[in-house]
Amino acid sequence: MKKYIGIAFLSVLMACTNAPKKDAALTDSITKTDTATAAVDVQLADPKIANIYNGYISLKNTLVAGNAVAARQTAADLSKALSAFEGCENTALIADKIAGTGDIKIQRKEFTPLSSDVIALFKHVDLKKGTIYVQHCPMANNGDGGDWLSSESKIRNPYYGKEMMDCGGVVEEIKPKK
Repeated sequence: MKKYIGIAFLSVLMACTNAPKKDAALTDSITKTDTATAAVDVQLADPKIANIYNGYISLKNTLVAGNAVAARQTAADLSKALSAFEGCENTALIADKIAGTGDIKIQRKEFTPLSSDVIALFKHVDLKKGTIYVQHCPMANNGDGGDWLSSESKIRNPYYGKEMMDCGGVVEEIKPKK
């Protein structure tokens, strides 16, 4: 039993520092609601992980809206949440890059590696309630694709915003373990 707990702990620590392989096409889903709504739908056991989730969803929503100014602030907040979770320090540096620019194109480009790390983390967290959707836009990043997390299955593309709001699909659902 101790062996399994140790392996699980190491998996969570490594999730933020190792980018996962690309999965099949994911969908883009985001609402125009704030992170408080997302927190109602998804319940996580660890408050630090919940802060990361809420910060990430908030950043995604600002990118969907195309609001570079708000994205800077939400990325700075996410960076603080990531820095407070051991093993996610390198992912916090990516959030800092987003916070450090007012160029929405650069913010969206940096959102790809940030999302890869955060998705890897959330595949190993203790989700108590709700569903986290892993989504994918095949056209993002000049056709290389881009993934993100969403609190709903409806696609709201953070890589293109209103230009291609519905581009993408759900490729995975993260649900509570039974």
